[in-house]
Amino acid sequence: MSGRPVETSAPARAAVPPVILASQSPRRRDLLKLIGIAHTVQPADIDESGIPGERPLECVERLARTKARTIAARAPDAVVIGSDTVVVIDDTILNKPVDAADAIRMLRLLRGRTHIVHTAVCVILDGAESAGVETVSVTFRDLSDDELSAYVATGEPMDKAGAYGIQGFGATIVERIDGDFFAVMGLPIVRLTRLFARLGLHYTFGALTREPPR
Repeated sequence: MSGRPVETSAPARAAVPPVILASQSPRRRDLLKLIGIAHTVQPADIDESGIPGERPLECVERLARTKARTIAARAPDAVVIGSDTVVVIDDTILNKPVDAADAIRMLRLLRGRTHIVHTAVCVILDGAESAGVETVSVTFRDLSDDELSAYVATGEPMDKAGAYGIQGFGATIVERIDGDFFAVMGLPIVRLTRLFARLGLHYTFGALTREPPR
């Protein structure tokens, strides 16, 4: 019998299903592109109204799960990512402003103070789902009314929860952030990769791989 070692081939990797982002947010699309995850976009278009008595953490996770479940029902063979972000001050959720006056109202509440941003993400694959919430505290510098008006005039606040975008002009009004910067943008990247892992998907610097079924 030969003393040569027996060569064994590595187990084949299972194909990774297509990835669908259940959100129309350009920030979330940009973050998936940033880490090299190819995907398509299918907005869930759900009712994002709160439920009376629902806490912000409960609300944001419910919405992320509902977005993911809505698209997963249409595309059961895909990896579906749902996410939602809420800005909270004094236990009150600040949604997207309805107009410029509403944006200024929100920014007045936030200026010179620390508020909370909760971003939930849910991943569904083959009927199994994994979800979590990333919580970040953000402190604004004290802004004058003229500065608030000038910022709102840029148009940046109008499609964003809490009426600001930390990745744009809003970066100049944030004095401090404690937590995941990307969660404030709308998609907590590290948590997302951990949720992938729970479902058997492994992220390695631009690539998703999947363990073969046993």
